[in-house]
Amino acid sequence: MKKIYIYDTTLRDGAQSEGISFTVKDKIRISQKLDELSVDFIEGGWPGANPKDNEFFSQARKALKLKNAKLVAFGSTRRAASSANKDAILQNLLKAETGYITIFGKSWDLHVKEVFKVSPKENLEMIEDSVRFLKKHGKKVFFDAEHFFDGYNENPRYALETLEAAVSGGAEVIILCDTNGGAVTSTIFEVVEDVAAKIGVPLGIHCHNDSDMAVANSVAAIEAGCVQVQGTFNGYGERCGNANLVSILPTLKFKLRLNCLSQFAFKELTEASRYIADIANVKQQDSQAYVGKSAFSHKAGVHINAMLKNARTYEHIAPEEVGNKRRMLISELSGKSSVIMKAEEFGLKFDGKSDKAKEILEHVQDLENKGYQFELAEASLILLMKKAAKLFKKYFEMDEFRVMVEKRHAAPVVSEATVKLKIGKENVHTVSLGDGPVHAMDQALRKALIKYYPALNKMHLSDFRVRVLDEKAGTAGKVRVLIQSQDEIDSWWTVGVSENIIEASWIALRDSIEYKFMKDESGNKK
Repeated sequence: MKKIYIYDTTLRDGAQSEGISFTVKDKIRISQKLDELSVDFIEGGWPGANPKDNEFFSQARKALKLKNAKLVAFGSTRRAASSANKDAILQNLLKAETGYITIFGKSWDLHVKEVFKVSPKENLEMIEDSVRFLKKHGKKVFFDAEHFFDGYNENPRYALETLEAAVSGGAEVIILCDTNGGAVTSTIFEVVEDVAAKIGVPLGIHCHNDSDMAVANSVAAIEAGCVQVQGTFNGYGERCGNANLVSILPTLKFKLRLNCLSQFAFKELTEASRYIADIANVKQQDSQAYVGKSAFSHKAGVHINAMLKNARTYEHIAPEEVGNKRRMLISELSGKSSVIMKAEEFGLKFDGKSDKAKEILEHVQDLENKGYQFELAEASLILLMKKAAKLFKKYFEMDEFRVMVEKRHAAPVVSEATVKLKIGKENVHTVSLGDGPVHAMDQALRKALIKYYPALNKMHLSDFRVRVLDEKAGTAGKVRVLIQSQDEIDSWWTVGVSENIIEASWIALRDSIEYKFMKDESGNKK
């Protein structure tokens, strides 16, 4: 089986993504996660380019114990009119003390003339000298041929000469880069095939996503002969991002049957994608291929009915292969089969011949017609089903609530909530202040319930969303409130709808607390 080497550049190219800034500690943690996945190469950064990258390589030497991956330092060829022995860029690369070094050089004569402002011949010397210098110091060198596909399109002879210069210097692998991200897949395949026939060293591929084709282009390059693929986790990168390794890897493994990562590593792929997204402080896209929350979600009744008979009807791969899971969504588009299958996810058994599933479906359709949405708010859907099946324990009842918001002169706005609950046989009355009306209500509820349910201390609200459902009605329109809650184990969403934003918030807040109690009592997340 052909071995494909995985080269991750999340720590460098990924950090160029707008809104992402990794600390040294972040980079260490991501490196450890990539090593657990058995990624072959981890590009740590550009030593000498900034203090953070210098500190990372220093810390990596002391604290980073990689078992599977090789750490790589990244930089450029020597500067013009400079000798390799005295060039600061190359000296800093050596100071990183990594066994592997990647340097990039210009393979498009436009850049040679307009950016470097050197002769084509001098650029070739810069490439060969730099690679040979690093090899002389015992390093294994990868050469990134920057803008190769643009250069090959305009001046194929010179583009090939830049590769030959790197080979002459002793480069281990030549990486062909679609730096502007504008090449189409057929071109990538043809060019890689052509270059592979002319260059006597292994080839790699490095694609950017400016035409939304980076994954397809990377896979095509592998099919055409490349043995190394470069990319970032979740496709992070400058402009439109880099080739997304999270999509490329399972495609290579399960579609092309190529050797990359272990079977165990693939079962950790979804978790790793979310872990790195967490560190990057970027919400993972629900629609992300293979690992997204919606990647194996089914909504239409016809689809779900077919899935009940054979999962292959609407899934190109088993979600478990990449550590993801199947989700059956309940909405106005669903059928009775959807309800039965969704109920089974929650440990509820409904006889397909009974009217209970039909009643739940009709109730969901009625609520969605009024503005509810259960695709995200699965906790509210679970409660709805449990109540319909008469399996729900009532933890508390609301007798009354009142929320006041007051503004006096230059003083800050004050929110105060009063709640009257019935908990078992006791009546409880509490008042609390908050930063806003919903926060005040949350605080008052907690004050009332904490004595009876101390586990509330481990739960907090982590997100709050409001949407006006009828823009034409303006402030009189219905609103949908979604609340995300979290404890030390997991997180969940609940929903409320009303013409009154406070009531909609109360409904979602009540559901979030009831779900917490219910799942704690059952001893699992469901």
